[in-house]
Amino acid sequence: MRALLIGGTGTISSAITARLGEQGNEVYLLNRGKRTDSLPDGIQLIQADIHDEAEVARLIQDMQFDVVADFIAYQPADLERDYRLFRGKTRQFIFISSASAYQKPLSDYRITESTPLSNPYWEYSRNKIACEDYLMKLYREEGFPITIVRPSHTYDERAIPLGVHGKRGSWQVAKRMLEKKPVIIHGDGTSLWTMTHSLDFAKGFIGLMGNIHAIGESVQITSDESLTWNQIYVAIADELGVELRAVHVASEFLDAWSSEDYRGSLIGDKANSVVFDNAKLKRLVPDFTATIRFDQGIKQTISYVLSHPEFQVEDPEFDRWCDQVIDALEVATSTFTRK
Repeated sequence: MRALLIGGTGTISSAITARLGEQGNEVYLLNRGKRTDSLPDGIQLIQADIHDEAEVARLIQDMQFDVVADFIAYQPADLERDYRLFRGKTRQFIFISSASAYQKPLSDYRITESTPLSNPYWEYSRNKIACEDYLMKLYREEGFPITIVRPSHTYDERAIPLGVHGKRGSWQVAKRMLEKKPVIIHGDGTSLWTMTHSLDFAKGFIGLMGNIHAIGESVQITSDESLTWNQIYVAIADELGVELRAVHVASEFLDAWSSEDYRGSLIGDKANSVVFDNAKLKRLVPDFTATIRFDQGIKQTISYVLSHPEFQVEDPEFDRWCDQVIDALEVATSTFTRK
């Protein structure tokens, strides 16, 4: 299989790149070359900015692909460009959408590909919905061979997956745990969530590549494991060797107190209980099974992060914000108690 991955070095795509190479496929990455020092053997780099359409068109003018997958398209304009670039050049075009595009609030916590798409809380999700609409129109009217993939919360070894963190990533939360400081969990921590390891995601994704039954389809790829946020944070604290000191805070309160987009990422996503039905994926990819439980995957992640200081990015601003939120809750609680 001859595949072109636009991006190819991120949380979701790195495992796909590595596995495709291990399987002996002819794999090209189109990106700016800023994170390609450790590319697997045999992976070929087309170094360019995908937004420089003329340059990309020049570089691929004599190339044909079995699959093109864009991991960094976020708005319809990105896909309009992709259509101009790859029309007639690929047998399958895969767009990475998002499970956050599903209906919020959910009418049913069990999610299938037929769950309506509607998210009034998060512009990111609405843009993904618009991208899907654009591609489906191309498929119906032009026969452009698209496949839409909807990941949920996917993680790899380079970052600890969490519900509430700052703009510099999740390390500061782990640092607070190690310092025996309280950490914030949105809501009461009992809503259900799904964490999917990137190696499991790669199995499903590669099974859709070159799959004639996936053309014109939307497919979600997640683990079948459901966890509460309390369980997720406890598993992280256990691997860090500390006792979790959790402070539960309403998502609306966090949104009101922060300049971060918690309205979108929490109220429009993580604050909702979700259970994914992967029956469609398993019909299309019969050997797909997510095998990495969260307690296993997070063990690998924390071990990797602790041994690689470059992924321990501190965020003093977020740390101060956590203290302010927790102090405000303590004041409110003590005032109420006195009354």
